[in-house]
Amino acid sequence: METQSNGTYRVGWEEGVARSAPRPELCVRPTIDFEPTGDGAHAAWLRTPWVAMSRVGTGVSIYPTLFKCLYSPNALYLLVDCGDARLTTRAFGEGGDVWRGDAVEVFLWPNELVPVYFQYDLSPLGAELALLVPNDGHSHTGWAPWYYEGPRRVRAKTVVRGGPREPMAYVVGWTAEIRIPFALLAGLMGPPPAPGVRWRGNVYRVDHDGPRPSHWAWCDRTGADTHAFREYGSLVFAEP
Repeated sequence: METQSNGTYRVGWEEGVARSAPRPELCVRPTIDFEPTGDGAHAAWLRTPWVAMSRVGTGVSIYPTLFKCLYSPNALYLLVDCGDARLTTRAFGEGGDVWRGDAVEVFLWPNELVPVYFQYDLSPLGAELALLVPNDGHSHTGWAPWYYEGPRRVRAKTVVRGGPREPMAYVVGWTAEIRIPFALLAGLMGPPPAPGVRWRGNVYRVDHDGPRPSHWAWCDRTGADTHAFREYGSLVFAEP
């Protein structure tokens, strides 16, 4: 994201983005509630297929990046697997600019009648950023959650493979497991999603190992512009 001096972000399209590419749909399967551990060891993940993310933008890294998605009566779950060589990040404080280092990013737009969506960023070190983003198509800013605790708090864990979990460590990859409670999205959505309900959204990854950031996206219609929300794909909640 490109920051303006007033703290908002310019909304622009990466040159060469193919807006005519099909908008993907993902069937989100139901599960019971469970606690993230970071390694995707819960049995529900074993029955859920991986979805490959596409390289977008102008970066040079080509690490494999995959994700899975589930939902329970109370939360949306994501598991993201990132091949990597180095944890190019630092120890961001809570609510910091997490995307300026290696990170996964989740965007959820439950109500297409309102140009407001939810953003969640997570670094391999566990630093997080949770925002509600109003976007008028020209600029946008973010609002942090109120009473961000208890049943309203995102619960997330990361696990690093092949090296220590510390800034600039050499590794072979890392995973992020994220539980986004529907209670946090109150006001942005109606009741918790039932089978057949569709939400717009996208999943991204950013990596800073090269001379410029490299990006991956589930819905590549956006290119590296994470806030091109009208081009997001669709999450379709499935029957039990």
